[in-house]
Amino acid sequence: MPSSSLAAPLDVELRPDRPAMLRVAPPGDPAGWAAEHREALRAQVTEHGALLVRGLGLADPEQVGAVLTRLAGEPMTEAEAFAPREAAGPGLYTSTPWPANQPMCMHHELSYRLRVPGLMLFACLTAPETGGATAVADAEEVLKALPADLARRFEQEGWLLVRSYNDEIGASLEESFGTADRTAIEEYCRANAIDFTWLADGSLRTRQRRAAVVRHPLTGRRCWFNQIAFLNEWTLAPEVREYLVDEYGQDGLPFNTRYGDGGPIGADVVERLNATYEEHTRREPWQAGDLLLVDNIRTAHSREPFTGERRVLVGMAEPRQVADGSFTPEASGR
Repeated sequence: MPSSSLAAPLDVELRPDRPAMLRVAPPGDPAGWAAEHREALRAQVTEHGALLVRGLGLADPEQVGAVLTRLAGEPMTEAEAFAPREAAGPGLYTSTPWPANQPMCMHHELSYRLRVPGLMLFACLTAPETGGATAVADAEEVLKALPADLARRFEQEGWLLVRSYNDEIGASLEESFGTADRTAIEEYCRANAIDFTWLADGSLRTRQRRAAVVRHPLTGRRCWFNQIAFLNEWTLAPEVREYLVDEYGQDGLPFNTRYGDGGPIGADVVERLNATYEEHTRREPWQAGDLLLVDNIRTAHSREPFTGERRVLVGMAEPRQVADGSFTPEASGR
């Protein structure tokens, strides 16, 4: 199949309830096929925000890594992770560990960093028995659908991520920063607009303010781009939140989000954000061998509850610096 035909609208199946889908005959050499059709595939991702390729027959991490490299070049190494992942190859990771019976709500990967992945690659090696879809939502449409006053406040103030690192839950200092050396961690924080405080018990607390609405670096369109709901205390299961507050205190949660001025975000706001995402969610159950390409700035993604074994590998590529990285009112006051 020539690459020019892949760009034709009829080659991609479009339905309002699922990502754009391209069905292909098993190519035998997925990486070679990806290289041959790279430009057409990337055009579809730009047009639709996400593209599910079915029929590639991806079966192992080596194949997935080769496809990622052919499509996007050098993969991006994860930093500032909120939960530890296992490496599955250069620039390739297992999915974030998360209870199978709990949803992982919509978010944009690493949107609290200064440099974020522009492209996400998900590859299903083992499909779950039920559920477990990596669903997607259009960030442009989500922004338009949010209550105007709420979107305006976040656009004017940005959002604040507060993290408290400990040795019991979430990613450790070394897993997040690549080192446990205090001096190196402080240097990283200063270079990446992260305020930090070492507490009396030797643990670290950080605060970083970021823009909640950004312009897409390729299209210039405004996108709701953040992890305000995903990393907020009210998204946690009630029993998990209660345990964490009892164990670490309200100010010592492993992660939490606030308005850009530091004010608390209420449960009603988080509920509204997640409900808006759900209204714009598209999902398709995984099949073994599937490849999902996601424009990380244009499109949020989630992971739904599942049963059975689920093995989905994740790759990140094309680091982008949105706006000027750290939040400035001048940059976001549009």
